Amino acid sequence: MARTLPVIIAGGGIGGIAAALGLARKGIASIVLERAAELGEIGAGIQIGPNAFHCFDYLGVGDQARTRAVYIDHLRLMDALSAEQIAAIPLEADFRRRFGNPYAVVHRADLHGALLDACRASDLIELRTRHNVLGYEQDGSSVRVLLEDRDPLDGRALIAADGLRSNLRAQLIGDGEPRVSGHTTYRSVIPAERMPADLRWNAATLWAGPKCHIVHYPLKGWKVFNLVVTYHNDVEEAVTGKPVSKDEVRQGFEHIHPRAQQIIEHGEDWKLWVLCDRDPVLDWVDGRVALLGDAAHPMLQYFAQGACMALEDAVCLSHMFGSHSDDIETALDRYQRQRRVRTARVQLDSRLIGDYVYHAAGAVAEVRNQIMSGLSTDDWYDRLAWLYGGTGLDP
Repeated sequence: MARTLPVIIAGGGIGGIAAALGLARKGIASIVLERAAELGEIGAGIQIGPNAFHCFDYLGVGDQARTRAVYIDHLRLMDALSAEQIAAIPLEADFRRRFGNPYAVVHRADLHGALLDACRASDLIELRTRHNVLGYEQDGSSVRVLLEDRDPLDGRALIAADGLRSNLRAQLIGDGEPRVSGHTTYRSVIPAERMPADLRWNAATLWAGPKCHIVHYPLKGWKVFNLVVTYHNDVEEAVTGKPVSKDEVRQGFEHIHPRAQQIIEHGEDWKLWVLCDRDPVLDWVDGRVALLGDAAHPMLQYFAQGACMALEDAVCLSHMFGSHSDDIETALDRYQRQRRVRTARVQLDSRLIGDYVYHAAGAVAEVRNQIMSGLSTDDWYDRLAWLYGGTGLDP
């Protein structure tokens, strides 16, 4: 009977619907359960490395994803105190040849939409909203998914893609609340013409300063700029999407160069998020239940790899289901073993990058500037090869 049951996926974000799409390409039916009233993504821009485009190609939506992206020329690192460039990594022809795909920035909703369109075109994927998954029971041959104010659903497996505060992670791992990083991020999107003319770079630009940083890049065919500014203010309480005044945003950036400060002045309708993550864990599988994306390995934003890792998870998961369709528990165990070291490395490196690159001060910042300014293009590519060459099928 279990072979005739669908896979149940909790969470209709990028990771969840990518997993459904990957399973469908292996001929496996799934039901995606989203707690919200509509399927969609909250937030604005995200950066997409070549490893994510490898995943799009595997999932059959590479062309759709490429048409919605903005292709930037450089990853640009600026010193927020001196306003001098530290380094710039070229992302054009040589980069694409080295890694087989581009680096791009895209609006999160556009990326989610490309995946969602493909899911809606598949007869093997059912999408349900207003379904809040509370927990699970299993008997060795199937999983019973427990829902808020609804009858339970039975599936051949349960994939928890329900985010940072996953109900299913709470049952499977039980490690409590996420770790509050003490870093507060403020986000805004502005029309491109309001960005200072001398800063309208076709780049993902990072201004790194003591206990703070600013990131900006163009989105939506250069119609808008995404602004993300982060201040390490040691806040202890997690907050999500709170509207704040420009005066509050300014407070964390009064010590940096006026050229970097002016970016904040052009932002409007700022909202606040307190960044959280978790420590890596070795086991995120329980029989026929597995975690995916932020439910498995939530990470800080500093490597720009959260969505990319969720996409890789989806590719690996669907590949293992296809290779071990008669043994779901083996498929999930292989998925976990394939993914846990790579994702843990990104989690830990994201913390280190935040401390030693994004928010460095004094002698640490001088070391950063000397090392990073001395790297050649080939040096940068060699250092990034472990990250950008993967699809989720690589260790």
